[in-house]
Amino acid sequence: MIILLLTLVFLVIRVLPGDPVLLHFERRADPEAMAEVRRELGMDKPLINQYFDYLMGLLRGDLGRSMFKPYEPVSQQIFSAFPATLELAIYSMIIAVAIGVLLGVRSSRSYNKPIDHSIRAFGIITYSIPVFFLGMILQLVFSRGLGWFPSLNRFPIAMESPHGLTLYLSPPTGGFISQLLLSCPAGFVSLGICIIALRRKRVKFWRKGFLISLSAFFLGWLVWALIVWYFKCAGGLHISTGLYTIDSLLEANATKFIQSVRYLFLPSLTLGLILCGIFIRLTRNNMLETLRLDFVTAARARGLKERVVVYSYAFRNAFLPVLTMMGLQFATLLGGAVLTETTFAWPGLGRYIVDRINFRDYTAIQGAIVVFGLFVALVSLVVDILYAYLDPRIRL
Repeated sequence: MIILLLTLVFLVIRVLPGDPVLLHFERRADPEAMAEVRRELGMDKPLINQYFDYLMGLLRGDLGRSMFKPYEPVSQQIFSAFPATLELAIYSMIIAVAIGVLLGVRSSRSYNKPIDHSIRAFGIITYSIPVFFLGMILQLVFSRGLGWFPSLNRFPIAMESPHGLTLYLSPPTGGFISQLLLSCPAGFVSLGICIIALRRKRVKFWRKGFLISLSAFFLGWLVWALIVWYFKCAGGLHISTGLYTIDSLLEANATKFIQSVRYLFLPSLTLGLILCGIFIRLTRNNMLETLRLDFVTAARARGLKERVVVYSYAFRNAFLPVLTMMGLQFATLLGGAVLTETTFAWPGLGRYIVDRINFRDYTAIQGAIVVFGLFVALVSLVVDILYAYLDPRIRL
């Protein structure tokens, strides 16, 4: 999938009008200067050679260099913009799932009543509104009108952005062997606790499984001792996620945390409201089907409260399709909410792609698409694993 996606992008962006070489000159330069820039960018080679050179670079983990000065590595640019998109995607998904699932369940409990029709209408309206239009409306109301939230950027320009947590570790007292020996007591205590817990659960030990478990335990113990020894030898450890809300908490700075939330609220609310319509409709339809099943009728016949029947019995079974949609929508957000980031001047991956398209930066566009494809594949894999864990019928 990723190779096919990369091939299509590689061909399409070179068919579109525009030449990245011309962007290096304010006015048309002499042919020799243009040929020199074209050689620096690797565009003097045949198209098929450029394609295979790029594929070979990908196999080495190299996304190439930007075609726009100062020719920085594309991976460095992408991963500097990615934390902003990740933070926006996480909080947008939280808002969308919270509103969509709660309203979807409430709508299914009030089937064919006025509140059901109102929630369905709300879901249809929010899903059909263009995201940039809703973003501008929220900016006019909450930023320009009420002045509660800022409308642009990610953090105040006059304030230093959160830098996370810096730990100063004590210098190591010995080498790796001494560190491994020092962790022996904790390792054997943990092993003893695990054995006692399994015995209390009446788990039978068989030779092959015991040897495999013991080997995994000692391997994990060795890796843990190696990590601790490495950090001690480093002398200092800086923890920075690039997510301003998390880094503010790690820094223990309440002012920066509040500012991060204020700047994050409007774009997250915009995306959350747009996406919640999907979850309202999906949750409602699955809950209506689940509430008609026999095990729900049996739970009601046992005299259980309606809230327990709905949320503990029906909702757990109706949640599986919602989980799949959560993974797909989250993967889409990771690829860059282009319109939202452009509307709010959010320095994320979506805005980065738009800027690179304007500059006809071929390698940057290709690198961003490759990273996007990798995250879609990874999130889809995680969703499939969670689906099998939550639904025992899939494991059979």
